[in-house]
Amino acid sequence: MTFADEVKNAVTVRAALLVVGVLALQLLFIASYVGALHRPDPTDVPFGVVAPRQVSGQLVGQLDGLPGGPLDPRAVSDEAEARRQIQNREIDGALVVSPTGSADTLLVASGGGTVLASSLTRIVKEAEATQQRTVRTVDVAPASPDDFDGLSSFYLVVGWCVGGYLCASILAISAGTKPANRQRALIRTAVMALYSIAGGIGGAVIIGPILGALPGSVWALSGLGALVVFAVGMITLALEALTGIVGIGLAVLLIVIAGNPSAGGAFPLPMLPDFWRAIGPALPPGAGTWTARSIAYFRGNAVTGPLLVLSAWAVVGTALTLLLSMRRRGPADAARPAAPVEGAGSPGSGSSLA
Repeated sequence: MTFADEVKNAVTVRAALLVVGVLALQLLFIASYVGALHRPDPTDVPFGVVAPRQVSGQLVGQLDGLPGGPLDPRAVSDEAEARRQIQNREIDGALVVSPTGSADTLLVASGGGTVLASSLTRIVKEAEATQQRTVRTVDVAPASPDDFDGLSSFYLVVGWCVGGYLCASILAISAGTKPANRQRALIRTAVMALYSIAGGIGGAVIIGPILGALPGSVWALSGLGALVVFAVGMITLALEALTGIVGIGLAVLLIVIAGNPSAGGAFPLPMLPDFWRAIGPALPPGAGTWTARSIAYFRGNAVTGPLLVLSAWAVVGTALTLLLSMRRRGPADAARPAAPVEGAGSPGSGSSLA
């Protein structure tokens, strides 16, 4: 047998296509992470301005015209309203101008991302210096001292997502990626639900009571974790039921390659390029990270939209998994041979089970 024949026998067309697919995922991983995170510049950060009426409009215009457009400023009635909007995650910071002196106050929320809070401090101080004014920074929603750079919520959600698609992959591969019938799909869905509850509670307990890395309600975080794991797991099962083993790669593409860099974890959404900023909130890692930070630092505010996103992924994944399991099986599947009985098919027996 020639070397070429050996290669043909050893490397099937299917194997070659899978290797090419893995290479594509690898290159997309590099392009996505580097593209999203290599230059984190704040752009159009929602920002409040509290100033006397006679200068408010002028100051908003000046901040809006800063080089590179880092801020999206809007007038706010008073400091209390600015604090409320920051707590509701409607804005990421606010400048409170003193009507009598030259010392102003900058309100930030490092719980939403310490990198963004630091960037706002630098931008506003530079802008104020040109007007011979000074500024002091007040953190109205500070990140925990044990939550370095506000990353704990992101890593928590990443762990939940990884658990979701790994569990779904194991459930599918153990008995074939395409469910043979509705009963098997229901069993996988039930197992996925139980696993999600365990994973949600486990992650919340580890990051809260055990490590003390993230404040907030353990039960609220547990519920979020169960929803994240279930949403990711069920969409993975659906992709596997639809495309076979390729579905695992599609889940990696969706969650790891597209979802993680756009989640606003390493850098909050206003610091990401437009493409990643646009897709992040619609994917499970982004929706989960936003909600975890809201639970931990913003009194659970502004979570309705992200929870609806996660619920939609869970519902779509479950519906597709069950619907695809009811597809009519082809002749090859229906005529799958049974295992031979001991002694059947042996020489001279004259019988076997097909």
